[in-house]
Amino acid sequence: MRSDRAAPGESLIDRVGPHLLSPFEGDQEAAWIEVIRKMDEVYADLLRYETDLEEKNTALEEAQAFISSVIESVSDILIVCDRNGIVLQVNPAAVRLLGTPADAVVEQSLGELVDPADRVRIEELLRASSSSEIALEIRFVTARGLSDLYAVNGATRCDPAGARVGTVLTGRPIGELRRAYEALHTAHGELQRAQRQLVEQEKMASLGRLVAGVAHELNNPISFIYGNIHTLERYRERMATYLKAIHHGADPAEIETLRRELKIDALLADYASLIEGTLEGAMRVSDVVKNLRRLSFPRSGETQPIDVDRIVRTAARWAARAKPGHVELTFDIAPEVAIVGNEGQFHQIIVNLVDNAIDAVRGQTEPRIDISAQRHGDEVVIAVADNGPGLADGLIDKIFEPFFTTKPVGEGTGLGLWISYGIAREHGGTLAAGNKPGGGALFTLTLAAA
Repeated sequence: MRSDRAAPGESLIDRVGPHLLSPFEGDQEAAWIEVIRKMDEVYADLLRYETDLEEKNTALEEAQAFISSVIESVSDILIVCDRNGIVLQVNPAAVRLLGTPADAVVEQSLGELVDPADRVRIEELLRASSSSEIALEIRFVTARGLSDLYAVNGATRCDPAGARVGTVLTGRPIGELRRAYEALHTAHGELQRAQRQLVEQEKMASLGRLVAGVAHELNNPISFIYGNIHTLERYRERMATYLKAIHHGADPAEIETLRRELKIDALLADYASLIEGTLEGAMRVSDVVKNLRRLSFPRSGETQPIDVDRIVRTAARWAARAKPGHVELTFDIAPEVAIVGNEGQFHQIIVNLVDNAIDAVRGQTEPRIDISAQRHGDEVVIAVADNGPGLADGLIDKIFEPFFTTKPVGEGTGLGLWISYGIAREHGGTLAAGNKPGGGALFTLTLAAA
């Protein structure tokens, strides 16, 4: 049987054949040839349109199959209604819930599928505006009776022109949501406990650095107090021997000999410097103790005026003495600069900044840390700069993140700068990091002036 469709590349003229044109001559023959050529073009367009239509139909079937597979795989119930509340489509999860075949559910009213006590809210949902999204808690009528309570979200379905054409309902059992919420709440509680533990660990690390600095700070005055006391004890023994000879009536020659042997004149001359040095050491110990008492954390929310010069120098000195090696500390602090805040927390910020700066200049031939504090208007700007290698590219954006550290394992928790950043924020200030133009890192703490 001969096919009516042209073979590829075969025109209508080829199929008709030249023998049909033999009766025509001249203009009539040319006209018929033009007509047949136009028919050939139209026929070719029809073939092309048919091919395009088949391709689009295939793509449409694939898209429909994809959408159907997605709807069927959704674990939440899905019910699609028209503007009057008539069910148009349900997914397998809704069929399992209702216990009724999908064909039996379609064309029913949505109100017939829910508990009669919930039908008023369903009517409100169906009358909602095109931009509304309503959350409901309802029960469904199933083949086994009323279902458990479901959390349902209803959204308006619109056509391409934006006109309301129906409603889409999605939902899942309240019990499942409650279990998910409880699991989330438990995980959040565990995260908070872990965070508190890590913060406490960082506080203990800061306390360790503080204690080490205090130990070094107390070591010198206590050492020369201890040495002076020993010297005074020896002087006391000599003086007791000399006075004993005087009180027992020794002759003047014997007393004079004993005075030269015991070096009583040098001893008396040395008493003043020994007592003065001992008092100075005691005062230095007293100052350290006073600073420690000032740094005891007050009650939550309690603030006080803070002498920036005293706290910065004390914190920097203690932090430097808690680390091995020598680091040159330079200070450029304006007189009578003060802020209002928690003195212990402010001290902790400075200790953390200086401690990091000391680690940064480790290995430098002449390690140096420059600390300045100046008042600019209503703010006090405290800068801690070092002559280390500076902060690498991309590090500045991460340096205040919790647990981020460039120190080797075991030498840092990655929480010091994060806690310092949080303290600065709590005091209404800022803590920023950057690099100096000449090299080295620069940390800038800005707080409101007292």
